[in-house]
Amino acid sequence: MEVKNVAEGSFNEVLIEEGFYVLKIQNDASEIQHVKRKINSSFIQFHFCLKGHAKFVFNDGNYALDLSEENSLLLYNTQLDLPLNVNLNANSWLVSVVMTIQKFHSLFSREADHIPFLSEENKDKKYYTQEGFSPALAVILSQMMSYNLHPSLKSLYIKGKVYELISLYFNKGSEADIEQCPFLVDEENVRRIKQAKEIIISRMAEPPSLKELASEIGLPLKKLKEGFKQIYGDTVYSFLFDYKMEFARKMLETGKHNVNEVGLKVGYSTASHFISAFKKKYGTTPKKYLMGSVNS
Repeated sequence: MEVKNVAEGSFNEVLIEEGFYVLKIQNDASEIQHVKRKINSSFIQFHFCLKGHAKFVFNDGNYALDLSEENSLLLYNTQLDLPLNVNLNANSWLVSVVMTIQKFHSLFSREADHIPFLSEENKDKKYYTQEGFSPALAVILSQMMSYNLHPSLKSLYIKGKVYELISLYFNKGSEADIEQCPFLVDEENVRRIKQAKEIIISRMAEPPSLKELASEIGLPLKKLKEGFKQIYGDTVYSFLFDYKMEFARKMLETGKHNVNEVGLKVGYSTASHFISAFKKKYGTTPKKYLMGSVNS
């Protein structure tokens, strides 16, 4: 890869192909997360703030751009390197798509008239734009952040989603997205499904029943089930199971908690039930998993 990872802070990077990658930055902590990464002038950048707030800092701190929830930022400057230097607020999620100008042009070579900065007269100029994004884009971004797939399929899944994301980003027609999914066009429904996800995560040790959850967010049970599956690609409890197991795995890796403590934290009253669930997810017991982590 041409761009070297010199990040401060944590993010998950998915290489789509040479000169084309996705960064998923998820700050679930209570303090601001600082992430830096070299990106040179041969790249175009798309940043999507799915949740919370981000501040992009440029020119050694002399200039900054704020990006709020459900807004996007496009950065393009062939004359100047624009390294990623972002302060991500607590409980904020950011998805960034970065690709070389050459790769980007190859995607839209026949559609140059449709995209302002691809025209011949603009090709060497800088282009920055900030705008809100549609519920349809929010759905794709949520799917990119949270999905339940075999590890060998994750890269392929993200590749498909990022092409879908870029296509819809530039689809500015007045009828865009209306036919795609009537349920998700309603931004209020999308907000309520996101709220449902936050509720089950915050109460994962004792989650509400589906009926209780539907009542709490103010949606019919059927709408909750359908909407959650559409946004997160999984049922409510299957999504929660994966989240709990990942949470448990990270707790175990700190070395500060025993199996009983971790099991109780994620909602298992007995160690045997937790061990069984962990083995179902990861194919090994928590103890063996930890031994493998220590020895690796």
